[in-house]
Amino acid sequence: MNTVVTSKEDILETSRKLIQQQGWSAINIRSVAAACGVSVGSIYNYFDSKATLVCATVESVWCEIFHRSEDSAVFQDTQACIAWMYERMEYGCKRYPGFFTLHSLGFMQEDKSDGKRRMQQTWQHILDGLCSVLKQDVRIRDDAFTEQFTAERFADVLFSLMLSALLRQDYNPAAVLEIVRRTLY
Repeated sequence: MNTVVTSKEDILETSRKLIQQQGWSAINIRSVAAACGVSVGSIYNYFDSKATLVCATVESVWCEIFHRSEDSAVFQDTQACIAWMYERMEYGCKRYPGFFTLHSLGFMQEDKSDGKRRMQQTWQHILDGLCSVLKQDVRIRDDAFTEQFTAERFADVLFSLMLSALLRQDYNPAAVLEIVRRTLY
């Protein structure tokens, strides 16, 4: 066996490929080490347990799915951003079947605190990005937001609708875009 230490990024990339080919049950220290062509100890250099490896893999999947678009216009127009987010959700569902419903939401159980923390950090990052887009969108009416109806609250509503779409596997943003159009423009 090749005992050359691979990078953390290589390990996560291999883990993602294993998920695509064999599903989530394929992720364990031995299978990832074998797929990387390294010793089990090499994996333990980066991840002290299967749980740590799985959590990091989940986080890397989220990052891949919602990797920032190179089209900066997506993040300056609320409707374009929402359409892009729905496209990314659909991409994630096709690339990692069952990811959103089976694994990501499974981290919300109490006994998976590290996974839950990482999931919440990822969701907060997405929510913050959506809120930033709402604040930068020059097409939004000046009086659209008030002290009670803030960009942060509306971003939270939009994100909740998106999470609901994940559960339903409904990647058509038309209804959400209509809500945005009627509420903000």
